[in-house]
Amino acid sequence: MRRRTGLAVAGMAALAWGEWLNWRWSRALVGRGTGASAAVVVLGYRNPQATANLINRWRVRAGIRSTAGDGARGSCVIFSGGATSGGATEAQLMADYATSVLEFDGTVLLEDQSATTWENITNVIPLLEDVDRIKIVSQPAHALKARAYLRRQRPNLAERLVRADDYRPGEWMVVKPLLALYGLWTLRGLKADERKLFRDGIG
Repeated sequence: MRRRTGLAVAGMAALAWGEWLNWRWSRALVGRGTGASAAVVVLGYRNPQATANLINRWRVRAGIRSTAGDGARGSCVIFSGGATSGGATEAQLMADYATSVLEFDGTVLLEDQSATTWENITNVIPLLEDVDRIKIVSQPAHALKARAYLRRQRPNLAERLVRADDYRPGEWMVVKPLLALYGLWTLRGLKADERKLFRDGIG
């Protein structure tokens, strides 16, 4: 009985830890930018099949819901991701899902050359030059990594970063501890100040 109770407590603690860390990461390196135009950058995930996979479908939904309140002229969703083993690009698969399945009728732009997160940011920068507010959508740890890369590549554009709607309490709750562990694992390739952001979740 005690063992079952201990396992239950440990499980609840792991869920709470994963929820808390993802929540903190979703709020790091963002400000309260203002302005009429907004761009939502949705980062692709490797996608070997001919249609958007589970993770990319979720990222598309999170990207579209991140446009709420951005009805101003000039707002857009940018899908970013290069070729998959199936031939189509991640960007195209996500755009197809957004327009055909979710019936999104807003402005869509594609960045279809990237193979890494660093390239995602490098290649979307030309599409962000004239945008007032920038939202980057992915799982919270990955989105934070991308925001750190934007700060490294173009600090002036990073000042325009605002929160996306890619974190919601309870969503993906069971796997959030795994997402948190993966996020911490990605620390290895970042600079010391960026690693602190991942550990502390504060920007």
